[in-house]
Amino acid sequence: MGNMTRDAVVHLRAREILRESGRTLWYLRAILAGLLVLFALLTVAMYYMGDPVETVKRTASPWGETVYFCAITALTIGYGDVVPTSTFGRIDAILLGLLGMVFTGLIVAAAVRGVQEAARRASLQD
Repeated sequence: MGNMTRDAVVHLRAREILRESGRTLWYLRAILAGLLVLFALLTVAMYYMGDPVETVKRTASPWGETVYFCAITALTIGYGDVVPTSTFGRIDAILLGLLGMVFTGLIVAAAVRGVQEAARRASLQD
């Protein structure tokens, strides 16, 4: 605290942070679109070859619940109410989890870059 010769206080605006985060996501749009296509392919593969089963009824999952299972798995939540019963389905679930981690990481990285870039621009304006 005794070394406070000149502390710059930077006031960040949410609009600037969102603008910079959006700009970064725009640059990543091809990667994000590829990840969404891969998610769709893994979801279709799960429905046809993963043998997802509802744990309560012990019946095959319909299409809507398979999409729900894949989304919950990609978000790394994993409630356990729908489970894959084949080896392929389990490998598919692992790939969905990894895909979700990459997707989430890119979104977080874009948000962090938005804050950094907004802070840099705000400090240049002062």
